[in-house]
Formats: sequence, C-alpha cells, structure tokens
Amino acid sequence: MVTTPRTERQFGTLSGLDHIGIGVSDVDAARAFYAELGFTDESFDYTGPLPGLAGVSGHDSTEARVLYLRAGTPTVLGRAGVKLVQILDRTPPPMPEGQAWGEPGICEVCVHVNGQADFHADLVARGHVNLMDPNEADLDPYQTHCGLSYVADPDGAKIELIEWSTLAAGWPLEEGPHGVNHVAFGVSDIERTRTFYQSLGFTGQLFESDGYFEPMHPWFGDRTPPRMRMMLLTNPIGGALEPVQHYPASPDMRGEWGHLGTFEFAIGARCLESAVEHLERLDVELVGEPVSLDVVGGGTWRYAYFRDPDDLYVCVTEVRA
Repeated sequence: MVTTPRTERQFGTLSGLDHIGIGVSDVDAARAFYAELGFTDESFDYTGPLPGLAGVSGHDSTEARVLYLRAGTPTVLGRAGVKLVQILDRTPPPMPEGQAWGEPGICEVCVHVNGQADFHADLVARGHVNLMDPNEADLDPYQTHCGLSYVADPDGAKIELIEWSTLAAGWPLEEGPHGVNHVAFGVSDIERTRTFYQSLGFTGQLFESDGYFEPMHPWFGDRTPPRMRMMLLTNPIGGALEPVQHYPASPDMRGEWGHLGTFEFAIGARCLESAVEHLERLDVELVGEPVSLDVVGGGTWRYAYFRDPDDLYVCVTEVRA
C-alpha cells in the first residue's frame, strides 16, 4: 500500500521554497550570469502571455519571457532555483529606489556555495560587482557557523553567497555553488510571519538574531541603518525563508510585480489542487484563478498567487517539464 508522507498530508503537498522570481532587462545576459552561479539546468523557456496576474501586477495583461533555471549540482543545502522574468509588453519596472536590505519586499537570492570566499573572489575577478567582502559568524541558538558575501547580478539584484560550514560537515559537496538556500524578505511583524509560514510547512528554525549588521550599513546611504531581527525558517523538503523586521520600520520596497531585481518567491507543490485546498482551509485567499500553461518540450507550468500577511508577491507552483 502506498501512503502519503505526513508532511504532504498536513500541508497539502507544499514542498518548501521552490524558486525566487527575478526581474531582468535581458534574459540572455541574465542566463549567462546565473550559469556562473551554477544554474545550468533549464526547466523551461517560455515566451507569451501570463494569465492570472492582474491582481498582483495591476495590469490587465502581461507578456513576458520566463526562463526557469535550477542548479546543475543541487544539494540538501541548495535545493531551490531561480525564475528570470523579462516583461515584453511594457518597460520593466525599475528596482524600488533606495532599496537596501530588509525593508518590506524581497531582499535577495541566497546561493549556497562550498568554498564561498574563493568563489566570491573569482566572480569579482571576472568583473562582477562586489557588494560585500566575505565575513563569518556563529549564529544563535546552535552556534551554527556560516560565511557569507555578496555580489550583484547584471540588473543590480543582491546575490548572497553563503556557506553553512557546520551543516555541510560530512556531506560530500563539490566545490562551488549548489542552488538557492533561501530567500530573504522584509516584513512588518516577524512573529505573525513565522506563524503564517509554519502553517505552510516551514516548521524548522535554524537561527534567530536581533541587532545591527555593520557590513550592510553602506547599502543604506544617508539613512540610519536599522536594527534587524531575522530568522531562518526551514522546510524538510525544499528551500528556506528568511523574514526580516526593521526597528524602526523602513519604507515599503515591494515595488511593482516584475520589477528589476528580486520581486517574488514561490512555494513548490507536488499537486497544485491539494496545495490550493490547504490554503483555503487556512482562509488564505488566492489572487486570481490558478493557471496552467504548456511549455516547450511537452511540459506544464502551473501556478496560483496568494497574499501573505505583508501582501508580498507569493505563488504556489507545480512544474512538470
């Protein structure tokens, strides 16, 4: 007899962070950059109308090219992918002006890298923009050791390169990048956010911190850098979430759907119908109807959008490619 795993029964087949949506001005240029970050496995490359977005985009229709990439060497510390979106029927909205890190909105793409510091140095030597030199920290409550650094993608999106050396101990990891580890996003009430995403399967927590992170201070320009409370909410199946709350609150940097840089994230589903039923049981309303699109190669891309407590752009996705 085939039984359904407990996590699927409880969370409607939701399977953790699936990918991060990134607005780009040129998909081909972005593809080359993200290939350097290890995203070489193409799930699909779709050009055409994107139904079901009026409620999140504010436009009656949207034409776009969407390139869905996964890591060529994914690991347990880098399970998720990226979705590059180039809007074609209007000028892609710019990245929110003055966005630093942790304001309401999507902050970054975080890629797990074995040998993070050397990989960062190599990217910078090849001409990519350095946003933060490598540094290291032990994070409470488990004293989990990590190293991190940042570069920018061709349109200015922040890319965190992280190495969870404590967690990686004992795993046979190749040198280099291993897929998306987590997405960071700013919220107005981190306890409310934690409760909400726990109900969607993010039931673990790797760390929690509260304070000032000096290496990010230059990103805030003339603004006084805020105190940041953040945590990493983990999922046993997919990538993780890193909500961040500023004290005092910072300006809204969510921006328009599809803007350049990171603008949304998606939670995976083995069955979209079951996932939507789970959302309905939680009284989480969809924004528009679920959509199913045929993609090149005979695959199917299915998605549905919902509102999280901070009205971030979040979708549930099922890809069969």
